[in-house]
Amino acid sequence: MSTIRVHTTQNVTLEYEAGSLGNRIVAAILDNLILFAYAAAVFGLAVWLGGRLTMYNPVVWALLILVGIPYVFYNLACEVFLNGQSLGKKAMDLRVVRLDGTAPRLGDYFLRWLLRIVDTSLPVVGGLVAIITIAANGKGQRLGDIAAGTAVISVKPRAEALPTLGGTLPPEGYQPVFPQAADLSDHDVALLHQLLNRSLQQDNYVLLNETATKIKQLLHVQTDLPDEAFLRTVLRDHAHVVAAG
Repeated sequence: MSTIRVHTTQNVTLEYEAGSLGNRIVAAILDNLILFAYAAAVFGLAVWLGGRLTMYNPVVWALLILVGIPYVFYNLACEVFLNGQSLGKKAMDLRVVRLDGTAPRLGDYFLRWLLRIVDTSLPVVGGLVAIITIAANGKGQRLGDIAAGTAVISVKPRAEALPTLGGTLPPEGYQPVFPQAADLSDHDVALLHQLLNRSLQQDNYVLLNETATKIKQLLHVQTDLPDEAFLRTVLRDHAHVVAAG
């Protein structure tokens, strides 16, 4: 499985597992099934209510609009309001992130959505462009991702993703970003591991933000790092400082 290195503006490097091509295809199929089920429910309801579905019936045009707008804007709306995930991506533990470590902006999501026409919606070739680009790119990026500076990563927690108290230490020559991490007790670190793991496993971004806010208050630090990146960096810094001491 390929990995993606995200270099943040604070000169912190984070490593993520790229979303696999197979998982992305399954996520796309699930999204299409959701849209198909929605369209079938709308037209089925119209038939059940006794509507005559002919092209000359204004109700048909209203139904086409009712189905067409969600179909066109589904992926854009989901990624904007669900933190970089469609329902299919959420089911497959995938998420869109920026390669500079910051949260994707509306413009990034819009660019990905706009280039979806080339990636997945061209006549005849269908999603072949996206499949070839993702397979050849090595970073889980289709054309929309390359243009927007984003990538699709796997957010499924791995056993080795978070070091244990006696786990792997940062590499030689590592410079702590937050030296204040040395002030954390072993109990604090163990609790931080637990809360970070739980928030990622449950997609609980409220818990993730609350944990990050509490650690910032405890260490008296201010940073623009995303919550997950900040907490991982604190754990890495603590392991380094404790080992050096």
